[in-house]
Amino acid sequence: MKIALMDSGIGLLAATAAVRRLRPDADLVLSLDPDGMPWGPRTPEDLTRRAVAVAEAAAAHRPDALIIGCNTATVHALPTLRARFEPGIPVIGTVPAIKPAAAGGGPVAIWATPATTGSPYQRGLIEDFAAGVKVTEVPCFGLAEAVEHADETAIDAAVAAAAALTPDDVTTVVLGCTHYELVAERIRTAVQRPGLPPLVLHGSAGAVAAQAMRRLGEQPAPRAESTGTLTVLLSGREGALPEAALTYAEGRLLKATSPAG
Repeated sequence: MKIALMDSGIGLLAATAAVRRLRPDADLVLSLDPDGMPWGPRTPEDLTRRAVAVAEAAAAHRPDALIIGCNTATVHALPTLRARFEPGIPVIGTVPAIKPAAAGGGPVAIWATPATTGSPYQRGLIEDFAAGVKVTEVPCFGLAEAVEHADETAIDAAVAAAAALTPDDVTTVVLGCTHYELVAERIRTAVQRPGLPPLVLHGSAGAVAAQAMRRLGEQPAPRAESTGTLTVLLSGREGALPEAALTYAEGRLLKATSPAG
């Protein structure tokens, strides 16, 4: 089994690690776009063009499924990518975990990029899945970029700024950008209020990995032998995991459990 994941940068690490934990025997193809990142400030049309190019590079390796490991790319490019590659290659998008977060009753904060915060897409998810729950949309200025470059000082500053915008009574935080899952515990520490129950964090990586298994008709096999290879594409060129990826537990897991692609 071969699964490809795509993103502009290392935000796909969380979903990749989740897939690796479910199926240590799966070959993984990571298709990144260092030449075109960040995707967030691009127009939807330009972002879609970049996403198609990155997906084409992954598709050349003949994966059984393609995961879009990026919320923004899912919003803008999922219909185009599905039209281009399905049914031959199932395409799985990444959606903020608003539905399971709201099921806990809230209050809920959704941490997302400034471009996603307040967008019709996110507002639609809130209306569909969080009716009657107190929801605060929190724009996280510079956090994805700081995580991408493993800039510790910038990560601390961006997390602190977003935490200051998060109401004190919040019990649940949705990590609405895949990069944020790489610093989830730092977010938890920043938002947790003394005397309140432990903060609940909802990312998307586990659900995305499970959905990929379902689309392929495969079962998780976490005890399978760790024979799955790792191939990294950087704007279409074969390369290595970016050095910043090894700052995070997910990146180190991939390096430790994957023979060369």
